[in-house]
Amino acid sequence: MVFEVSSSELLKKLQVAAGAISSNPVIPILEDFLFDLAGNELTISATNLEVTIISSLTVMGSDNGKVAVPGKILLDTLKALPDQPVKFQVDGDNNAIKLKSAYGEYKLSGDNADDFPETPHEDSVHTTQISSDGLMKAISNTIFATSTDELRLAMTGVLMQMDFNKVIFVSTDAHKLVKYTIGGITSDLTESIIVPRKGLMLFKNAIGGMDTQDVKVSFNSKNIFFECGDTLVVSRLIDAKYPDYNAVIPVNNEKTLKLNRTDFQNSLKRIVIYSNKTTNQVVLNLAEDSLTVSAQDLDFSNEATEQISCDYKSEPLTIGFNAKFLVEMLGVIETDEVEMQLSAPNKAGILVPSEEEDQEKLMMLIMPVMMSH
Repeated sequence: MVFEVSSSELLKKLQVAAGAISSNPVIPILEDFLFDLAGNELTISATNLEVTIISSLTVMGSDNGKVAVPGKILLDTLKALPDQPVKFQVDGDNNAIKLKSAYGEYKLSGDNADDFPETPHEDSVHTTQISSDGLMKAISNTIFATSTDELRLAMTGVLMQMDFNKVIFVSTDAHKLVKYTIGGITSDLTESIIVPRKGLMLFKNAIGGMDTQDVKVSFNSKNIFFECGDTLVVSRLIDAKYPDYNAVIPVNNEKTLKLNRTDFQNSLKRIVIYSNKTTNQVVLNLAEDSLTVSAQDLDFSNEATEQISCDYKSEPLTIGFNAKFLVEMLGVIETDEVEMQLSAPNKAGILVPSEEEDQEKLMMLIMPVMMSH
């Protein structure tokens, strides 16, 4: 197996696939990239058995072949080289790899490609197309609200609900919930799957720098396949039942608060410094066109209060929330103004952007913290 390629082009592709390489894997070959040369196309694969990333690039190839290449030593070598043509020669008998640059020659020991785990096949898949912008936004909007509790397996991933011409993304950790809907999808599917957080993160990182284009999304009962340009990300699905999220979304939150998102977020960041470190509780005290944000930590006699101008015309209300959760949610919303829909001190609050694009809808729910004062 012999090929020549630009060192920076190869490094770029390796860095995309490297997201799937875990440190200290159970099987040593999982520290490798799989190189597969066919003509002038080099396909690079990496996997951690949960997520597989495959990318390809054009090279000057001769002598087709496959080899598993140790990831770290190859990445470190290419990072240390200025951009230049590099030549790979692989001895098919013993998987010895010789890398030549303008500076010299580097030898490393490869592994047998046959020992590399097989990539899941796209058998009996359902397929739809989603714009890469829409998908990236859906991941950013939902991934932070997933649970880290492995005992709640379904909630460690994001629910993707295909509903004909729209896809609904839902995440929750039982304290907060996000529902993000993308419309305008050409599809006849009505299916639900749960995608692990790690798979979505690696996909987002892999296509982050690419030009905008549609992502082909295919899935079967076991895996989801994201195909964008010359990159394919395959993730195992979570085999669990997602909780009925609609049951917890209140429908009668009639007390509406509108205010500047950045002012609210910055105020919370300051006030939370004075809150109880276990609950991060801040208290929102609402009166006509006035919001008082306060917190106290009785253990250390710390206390803080701020007032923010807002648009609020309902009955006065005092309600407590975890400030860290609110700050996270406000960080995801992109509009200058936000709207908070509330009903009672013991009922969930709803947070939505003040305005939205035609084909997208974002709704965030946050559970209250029972007030200690």
